[in-house]
Amino acid sequence: MTRASLIFALVLIGVGAAFADVRIKDVTSVRGEGQEQLLGYGLVVGLQGTGDTLQNVPFTQQAIQAMLDRFGLDVRGTSLRNRNVAAVMVSADMPLGSDPGSRLDITVSAVGDSPSLLGGTLLLTEMAGADGQIYATAQGAVSVTGFDAAGQGETLTQGVPTAGRISNGAIIQRESAPFGDRTRLVLQLKNPDYKTAVGIVDAINAYSQARFNGRVATPVDDRLVALVRPRAISFARFLAEIGELTVQPDNAARVVIDARTGTIVIGQDVQISTVAVTHGTLTVRVTETPKVSQPAPLSRGQTVVTPSTKIEAAQQDGQVRVVAGSTLRGLVNGLNQIGLKPSGIIAILQAIKTAGALQAELVVQ
Repeated sequence: MTRASLIFALVLIGVGAAFADVRIKDVTSVRGEGQEQLLGYGLVVGLQGTGDTLQNVPFTQQAIQAMLDRFGLDVRGTSLRNRNVAAVMVSADMPLGSDPGSRLDITVSAVGDSPSLLGGTLLLTEMAGADGQIYATAQGAVSVTGFDAAGQGETLTQGVPTAGRISNGAIIQRESAPFGDRTRLVLQLKNPDYKTAVGIVDAINAYSQARFNGRVATPVDDRLVALVRPRAISFARFLAEIGELTVQPDNAARVVIDARTGTIVIGQDVQISTVAVTHGTLTVRVTETPKVSQPAPLSRGQTVVTPSTKIEAAQQDGQVRVVAGSTLRGLVNGLNQIGLKPSGIIAILQAIKTAGALQAELVVQ
């Protein structure tokens, strides 16, 4: 099986599952229950000679001086040469409504010229939100999955040793914004679609009519569904019960291609009008073989290099094929008949879109 056939075979695996019902809580989120991004600047210490070069990274040296000033140590004006400290940025996502004392996972990323954070420990770092307020403090041993080893003749790097994580490394110090009105709720669709929104409203209203003798859901647009919580049920239980209701999601026809990796993903409802396709490849190979011209002994000639160029051109025969897809399986079978690599199929899909025969949105990443 060719690589192109394998890719499209993998696409077909999800065809049968495209019609399965999913839970409402898997395709929506409650408006106002988002996350706030936190960011901080700190120092990682305890590195084994892989810290920042302080002469090249002055902000690391300034941070070390400011830290030591807090402990009554004055090192200003001193040339620091230690290589066991690295400046890092610390980031985390804090759910809105989190209580003080809760813990968060954090990501630590080097900002200087440190080649690795392996074995380091993050010192106490304050983390602020977009409003400038301090919401959490972070500290702990950095877990790094990558490594970087270098010798005089070879360098070996695996993963990303300049970034790591600390599980439960941050402690929330300030309560985030309150959730707001818990009587009137709004569900946000993760993949906006009018049909999906209407299906969610119908499922919730059918449930509420039987449970509370009334309709509680109203569609707003393709991404929002408004809810009114009945007084006879708590906020948590209401969301738990409607979250378990199932709905059949629907999405617009879309083809996503990534030319860098050769990945092609075709949605279930993609169709192609009948078109004739041919694809030929012209290959031009230029080979340079320089030759040295050596003069005869005792002559006054000079040794020169003469160029020798060889140019070859080859073109594969292109076969004309009729490609039409009323269903995803028919489209995949038609493209597989051409027998091309993913790069060729990507070029064909783009050309078919230009010709107006691809009845779907083409997303190029």
